[in-house]
Amino acid sequence: MLACVMLSLSRSLALATSLAWLGCVPPATPPGGSPAPSGVPASAIAQATPAPQPRATPGRRPRARDLGIPFDGTPAPLGAITDVAGVEVGHRTLIEGDRVRTGVTAIFPRGRSSAEGVFAAWATLNGNGEMTGTTFIDETGWLGGPVLLTGTGSVGLARDAAITWMTKHYKEKEVSLLPVVGETWDGWLNDLLGMHVQASDVFAALDAAAPGPVAEGSVGGGTGMVCHGFKGGIGTTSRRVHTKVGDFVVGVLVQCNYGRRSQLRIAGVPMDPGLAAPPDTRPKPEQGSILVIVATDAPLLPTQLKRLAKRVPLGIGRMGGIGGIESGDLFLAFSTANRDAATNEGIATIRMFPDPEIDPLLEATIEGTEEAIVNAMIGADRMTGIDGHTVERLPHDRVRQLLRAHGR
Repeated sequence: MLACVMLSLSRSLALATSLAWLGCVPPATPPGGSPAPSGVPASAIAQATPAPQPRATPGRRPRARDLGIPFDGTPAPLGAITDVAGVEVGHRTLIEGDRVRTGVTAIFPRGRSSAEGVFAAWATLNGNGEMTGTTFIDETGWLGGPVLLTGTGSVGLARDAAITWMTKHYKEKEVSLLPVVGETWDGWLNDLLGMHVQASDVFAALDAAAPGPVAEGSVGGGTGMVCHGFKGGIGTTSRRVHTKVGDFVVGVLVQCNYGRRSQLRIAGVPMDPGLAAPPDTRPKPEQGSILVIVATDAPLLPTQLKRLAKRVPLGIGRMGGIGGIESGDLFLAFSTANRDAATNEGIATIRMFPDPEIDPLLEATIEGTEEAIVNAMIGADRMTGIDGHTVERLPHDRVRQLLRAHGR
């Protein structure tokens, strides 16, 4: 079922219309319409959407494959990071007046009920950004607790709130005091210095985390993000991976906020200037970043997970991304295998994936990164935010036309 938490519902009819169209995720601009009025109340959206269908249906956001965009590889049933068993995702979306376009996305490797750590590793392309807790991951190879994605101005608060939440929910268990919080810059659409994300919003994202379909586009931490000059945000997908030692799943979730329009490629086809969209008015088009979270149920050790994280830029490169000098490109990979390995008592027994067979997992990471970015852009609508700044929606019909013109 859709789960929505709405605050101060005034102008309820107009907002309800938007919610119904989006499947409970309110856009700043209704599809095909004008920017939302400045009096739209704050909205907090719990992550939950209807189950995916083969083609777009009323009440469900279209995705890249719904438009016929071709990708390599085969997704698992949900086409989401939550295809990796145990992974749960929650969003808190804040849209208020004409200044607030921000939020928080929470990812639990083993679900909200588990405080057990997972093997993890991280990597970066261009490091003009922040992801807390990575020094600890480098040292130990462990990720303990949830991963949070948000805007640049909310990193410290989100970190502190995550510790508070874990302390409350895991009272009798050892709690990580070094949670992972990643950021991308949402200052073109959002009042970044207003510090609008509160601890209660972080708690809401954590409490909303659930298995199943994942809302995409302008939701959670991706609410105010811009990607290749069009509206970006949260996107996800997955891959079934067949290897000589078994079948596994790789899931990817992105918060994309990077790139110039002139660089954009979809399924290998240059999109500019053929999209014929209104111009990107940002003075510094590459002033953004991308966060990518990779999950797998394959029994990878931290050194092997590092290899997955280091392949993420190849997926970004397929889209035309270059890791610009002002971009913060930060990637985290974790494995849900090897339960009970994080013991402080006795000697743990662990399973290790054979190195010579790892290439299919690397390939799945690259493919998944590419598709998740496109899903984020397909799932986002035109948005107007602070100071009247407007970011256009990626024009779906023109994308299809360009792909057909290139035999794709």
